[in-house]
Amino acid sequence: MDIQDLFMKATLDSIFKFAFGVELDSMCGSNEEGTKFGSAFDDASAMTLYRYVDIFWTIKKSLNIGSEATLKRSIKVVDDFVYKLIHSKTELMKNSQNDSSMKKDDILSRFLQLKDIEIDPKYLRDIILNFITAGKDTTATTLSWFIYMLCKHPTIQEKVAQEVREAINLKEATNYAEFAASVTEEALEKMQYLHAAITETLRLYPAVPVDAKICFSDDTLPDGFSVRKGDMVSYQPYAMGRMRFVWGDDAEEFRPERWLNEKGLFCPESPFKFTAFQAGPRICLGKEFAYRQMKILSAILSGCFVFKLSDDKKAVNYRTMITLLIDGGLHVRAFHRPDTKILEA
Repeated sequence: MDIQDLFMKATLDSIFKFAFGVELDSMCGSNEEGTKFGSAFDDASAMTLYRYVDIFWTIKKSLNIGSEATLKRSIKVVDDFVYKLIHSKTELMKNSQNDSSMKKDDILSRFLQLKDIEIDPKYLRDIILNFITAGKDTTATTLSWFIYMLCKHPTIQEKVAQEVREAINLKEATNYAEFAASVTEEALEKMQYLHAAITETLRLYPAVPVDAKICFSDDTLPDGFSVRKGDMVSYQPYAMGRMRFVWGDDAEEFRPERWLNEKGLFCPESPFKFTAFQAGPRICLGKEFAYRQMKILSAILSGCFVFKLSDDKKAVNYRTMITLLIDGGLHVRAFHRPDTKILEA
């Protein structure tokens, strides 16, 4: 299976469910519009980043050719889908104003519930796309690289699986739903090695490999370098995570133990050293949610299956996007863990 593709669909479905109250069901592919939206969103993301290295993108845009023509088509698909979602949700809210039984817990509904304020649909569209950008590709790519690391390091994969089984303390489960239900908050808190393994994955394969900020005013950086208002300052979490003078001589090694103290408890580093979630006032607001989502999925999958690469000799490359996707996906084989005592459905 291409597990990266499955992660992308799973996180997209999750975002649409809790943020917009919509069952996109891209995992099963029953929603054709949702499938087209997902592909268009990925293509738009790739083409947007391509502008940074294509000096002719403005000419292509004016002539509507090449990558810019592809970007324009993708944006139209995305916009049409999102605006249709906003319109449908607005009509549903209007028709159910007197229906107290209808749940309105999703984020989009809460915006539409605001009284005496007329919200621009474009503003709502930007909010929706912001949530998708922040919560879909980032967790999906990290989970993909995490599985890749487990495949490359079978011993670590076994350590993670053993910790998960000990943390949930489930003697026997008859199905995967029962196993998943046993992954409680208390159990997740005990999974210190899993937390370290995910963090180590983020150190080597940060979801956003290159980030940039615009200066609001003239300033001087700690090393004495001066920047002016309007300057763009870029930093590279991907490169920073592999620098030996920052992480030691084993900087390029996948070693979850570097995040654990002598008692086996997770010890975080300064966000100015581990920059995968940014730092300071701009630190990622969804950091804890992302960890929780990734730990739940990782615990269930590693606790129930053994993963191996379909072709361990095939090179794994990056797809040039805002996030660090694996080009062509991550093709793996999954085997049932016999010691979980879970019966196949």
